Amino acid sequence: MTAGVLTPVILISAMALTTMALRFLPFLLFGKHTPTYISYLGKVLPQALIALLVVYCLKDVSVTTHPFGTPELIAAVSVVAMQARKRNAVLSILLGTGIYMVLIRLF
Repeated sequence: MTAGVLTPVILISAMALTTMALRFLPFLLFGKHTPTYISYLGKVLPQALIALLVVYCLKDVSVTTHPFGTPELIAAVSVVAMQARKRNAVLSILLGTGIYMVLIRLF
């Protein structure tokens, strides 16, 4: 193999081994019984990460200048409404993104 072909093979192998190690490591560390604090983190962290992402996405929205955060607010409300109605995260995110893209062109 030449150096040009060898480099991607090494990179892909390293990524595959790292992914496998990360998948198998919890089973090697904890065995069949998961500690209660790990179970607690598994229940709490997804909601905390979603809240963190919402804050991060809305941190630069200016409510004092035109359009006063209107596209962001409408898009966020549409995501929440669609999620409450259909319970489909992908559909909710796509709808919110589409609405936001249209609104930033209109305002």
